[in-house]
Amino acid sequence: MFLPRAFASTQRLYVAKDAAKPQGYSGCGEMTMTVRREIQLFTPDWKRLRKWPAQHRAELRLCLRVSVSAVLALAVAQVLELPLALWTVLTAVILTQISVGGSLKATLDYLASTIGGAVYAGAVGTLIPHENEIALLAALAVAVGPAALVSATNPRFRAAPFTAVMVFFAPTITHAGPIASAFERVLEVSVGAVVGLVVSFLVVPARAHDLMIEAASRLLAIAAASVPELFAGFSASLDEAAIPHIQDRIGNALARLNTMAPEMKHEQMAPFVEAPDSGPLLRTLLRLRHDLVMVGRAAIVPLPDTLKPALAAPIDTVSQQAAAFLRASSTALSARERPPPLEPFEAALESYNAQLARVRREGLARELSTDAVERLFAVGFTLEQLHQHLRDLARCVTEFARDPKS
Repeated sequence: MFLPRAFASTQRLYVAKDAAKPQGYSGCGEMTMTVRREIQLFTPDWKRLRKWPAQHRAELRLCLRVSVSAVLALAVAQVLELPLALWTVLTAVILTQISVGGSLKATLDYLASTIGGAVYAGAVGTLIPHENEIALLAALAVAVGPAALVSATNPRFRAAPFTAVMVFFAPTITHAGPIASAFERVLEVSVGAVVGLVVSFLVVPARAHDLMIEAASRLLAIAAASVPELFAGFSASLDEAAIPHIQDRIGNALARLNTMAPEMKHEQMAPFVEAPDSGPLLRTLLRLRHDLVMVGRAAIVPLPDTLKPALAAPIDTVSQQAAAFLRASSTALSARERPPPLEPFEAALESYNAQLARVRREGLARELSTDAVERLFAVGFTLEQLHQHLRDLARCVTEFARDPKS
């Protein structure tokens, strides 16, 4: 029987096994199944590959923009006959970010640090003679040290030390003076910055506003999937080790969302970019995250057995309605539509509060320990907070809808 070389070890293994088996035993079926499993390990997951472009549209757009920026920056540098086209191309590539807001922020910061570092290093190179090695080392320390200090105290000037080094040593490459070298660096970086901005705005632009909406929608979807998992602890024992994993999923999604907030603020500085303020939405999502943290802490210990018949079903309904509202809000936010109705969740919460009131009237909570009573009050407080923040979420989704009044 012919087998590929990759499966020769498997063939030898089964030959040895067959020698030890009783006469008349056929191991062809077993061997065929093993070979089939090994072939499946080498078979690519075509379904995942087909979905990959749709899941990484922003990254693919960035790839195209960076390529266009590099080619266009080199062409412009050659037309303008800049001394070192390398810095023009590097600047254009560095400043072409995943969103328009990111490109604006990176450009402003990079230009500020480049101009500051170039002016300072040019002055040091002019005023401090460095004809020998010791003087060169001293002048280099004077040029780089203060620039590094400014970079450490203000992240906006993180490129200043790099620019100072380049301006200080550029005369050895271009044979120009320190002042001329500083002017050339600023000119090359400025051309690259303009190219990067133009490409970011014109070539399949990705607005930070849209990326923030997508990230917020993913966060709501993750929260919707996590709500039933957390609320399940009120009816049955919840694995404490599983709670941090659930909370980490939400926390990681929130962290990715927060990284886009500065980019969106810079994007709103452009007079031709209009978008609702993202601050209320970000604050509401953070509060919802805190609500789920409180739910997870309260659900570590299940409801007392005396209260489960009365409260387990209502609190499960609250969980289902909260998850449904978060899931529908995620879809509505992504589609820029109005939020779903909150009435089903409010009705479920009213039913839970009614059952809780009945428990108190019948005295079922009198025999509970102090800790159990405190947890019961904590659950009620958490649900009221969740209700308030879901109302805030509905208002935020309405603000981002294309037609809020429809």
